[in-house]
Amino acid sequence: MTIAEIILLGPGEGNTGSVLGDQYTFKAVSKDTGGAYALWELAAPPLADGPPPHIHEREDEAFYILEGELSFQIGERTAIASAGTFVFAPRGIVHKFSNPSSKPVKALVIASPAGFEKALEEMAQIAPGGDQPPDLQKLIAIADRFGVKIVGP
Repeated sequence: MTIAEIILLGPGEGNTGSVLGDQYTFKAVSKDTGGAYALWELAAPPLADGPPPHIHEREDEAFYILEGELSFQIGERTAIASAGTFVFAPRGIVHKFSNPSSKPVKALVIASPAGFEKALEEMAQIAPGGDQPPDLQKLIAIADRFGVKIVGP
């Protein structure tokens, strides 16, 4: 694996996009890490439902909560993760997160191996959030192409 260059990004720096209201700021993507992992900062607004329950076939996903609290469902387990909490969702396990609180949340997310960040970039083009309802069929098609199975509403 060859890494092309050093990355040094300050607060708020990196390519950003929003999917269903959650904002993603990409800090390292596949081309930066030789495909080993992708890292992004997640900003979930208050009272945000997050993604529907889903299963990653290709990558593990890990979350480190920086500010606020996220509610997680991983398999049969549900938990509230506050600042300083680490959550690991291995591939093949149904999971979802949401922000049921009245305060925004910030978290770091790692997907390993990299690649899923490309799905988020595509989803941001068609479902950034706001007043327009998303085209669910297009979102599901993107998820399918990237090995993610949507298993809930």
